[in-house]
Amino acid sequence: MREETLALLKETRLVAIVRGFPGRLLEDLARALEIGGVRMIEVTFVQNAPETWTDTAEGIRLVNRAFSGRVLAGAGTVLSLEQLHLAADAGAGYIISPNTDEGVIRETRRLGLVSLPGAMTPTEIVSAWNMGADLVKVFPADKLGPAWFKAVRAPLSHIPLLAVGGVNERNAAEFIRSGAAGIGAGGNLANREWMENGEAGRITALAADYVQAVQKQE
Repeated sequence: MREETLALLKETRLVAIVRGFPGRLLEDLARALEIGGVRMIEVTFVQNAPETWTDTAEGIRLVNRAFSGRVLAGAGTVLSLEQLHLAADAGAGYIISPNTDEGVIRETRRLGLVSLPGAMTPTEIVSAWNMGADLVKVFPADKLGPAWFKAVRAPLSHIPLLAVGGVNERNAAEFIRSGAAGIGAGGNLANREWMENGEAGRITALAADYVQAVQKQE
């Protein structure tokens, strides 16, 4: 599964980040995203609400079950081994964190899952890679900018980077051209207000814009 997940991320270059969507709304959102071309959905843990962690795991399970391989769910904002194991038991294909935690990285790899820890500096990026990361999530990407990616990729061309934080359909292509292996899109794409207002079509259209943007070549 690990190699298939890496191949899917390399092909699609896009992860939709979903936070705070209850079961049925999450399934409807995932359907809208899938129609727009999204193949990877990150369901995130909320750190200050541990009572919701099992719901997050159920969300991962729901997406994978409902879309039968057409959409692959992973876990986001994973800060602990407890969250990692909840996600793994639910069928998460990849584990994304905002930080670099050696224990989480090594356990993710031991379980055969794809590891995407977070970093912000060249030292942190190399450290995460040496700990076993498959890709490194650069967060917050918009505070660093595409020029930063281009500069850092020169000496660190062997480490694939995922740009997350402030990346939208207008600047996604520039991040890709500057060397990002892919991007993560959050609340701008997974818009709860639109879903609650019955405007799933807007999400589908925006998802299609993202998909087109990340596939643009130099």
